[in-house]
Amino acid sequence: MATIRILIVEDEPLIAEDIREYLSNIDYSVCAIAHNKGQALRALEQEALDMILLDINLGGNMDGLEIANIINDQYHIPFIFLTSYSHKSIIEQAKLSRPMGYILKPFNEKDLYSSIEIALYNFSQGARPRHFNLEHINQRIYNPLTEKEFEVLKAVYEGCTNKQMAEKHFVSVNTIKTHLQNLYDKLGVRSRSEAIVKLRELLS
Repeated sequence: MATIRILIVEDEPLIAEDIREYLSNIDYSVCAIAHNKGQALRALEQEALDMILLDINLGGNMDGLEIANIINDQYHIPFIFLTSYSHKSIIEQAKLSRPMGYILKPFNEKDLYSSIEIALYNFSQGARPRHFNLEHINQRIYNPLTEKEFEVLKAVYEGCTNKQMAEKHFVSVNTIKTHLQNLYDKLGVRSRSEAIVKLRELLS
């Protein structure tokens, strides 16, 4: 559960499976695939998510734009539009929902990886609280963080993957996952994105 968890919202099953395969080669976990608006909304309710890859056109409707507004209003999770649309009018509508990226189909694994990495980093930096230090955080939570958990939290804000954190701290990926899970438990959250939003609320 401590890996970066992604929801794919794509109405073409073959494309969705291609995306899942791309992401399986990286340090990401595809926790759900939704082919329509209803499935997407259920996944948002049920899953702990860090990122959403969101097709604009679902079954001939522009439901992706509506889903994006719901994400912003209720969930505060970063998302990237995946779309075949490059028309100026569609891009103007998409901009209003403040996506973290806009990828035109067809795309490749490198396009997807770089867009997700930049989106996660920008989301974390944009949400970083002003008083981001261990003492200030521990004054506001019941179960204080350890120094190591705070180091991992900082790495989350830097957009690091579990593998990158493990290499930086000379420990195993499983050790990083343990620290992340302890961190989530102490903050009362289920994912990286929820941790970022919770800290922003605590320290605002």
